Amino acid sequence: MKYDIEQLLEAGEVIQIYPEGYSMYPMFVPGRDAAVIKKADVKKIRRADVVLYRRKGSILVLHRVVKRKGGQFYMAGDNQTEVEGPVEEDQIRGILTAFVRNGRRISVKNPVYVIWSGLWLMFLPVRGIFWSFTAWVRRLRKNNSE
Repeated sequence: MKYDIEQLLEAGEVIQIYPEGYSMYPMFVPGRDAAVIKKADVKKIRRADVVLYRRKGSILVLHRVVKRKGGQFYMAGDNQTEVEGPVEEDQIRGILTAFVRNGRRISVKNPVYVIWSGLWLMFLPVRGIFWSFTAWVRRLRKNNSE
């Protein structure tokens, strides 16, 4: 049976979805991790929260809030350097409350997660350099093992 994610959230249900794609890597690895989401109270959303929103006339997206300016939000995936926005309040459908990794449910209130997500957001301006460096290290290790 198929359910509409937006209808479930609007009805107050807590849902678990499996994000596709790599925009939220390393937080979410497709096929491994799940996101636990509830209806968002947009007045309480703040920087570093992960929200589910609908792009205008398009798909549902799960990204992190980079900045809030009144009723507008600016978003980025954890694996992205470009900031998307403004996203309006009425586009937001839900907020991440926990994630499931290897069968273990971890709350977004977990201190390790709170610190990690804050640091990761702080590194947004240098993520491109970070990914380039890690790709270089992987290539170097691969070449040394051949």
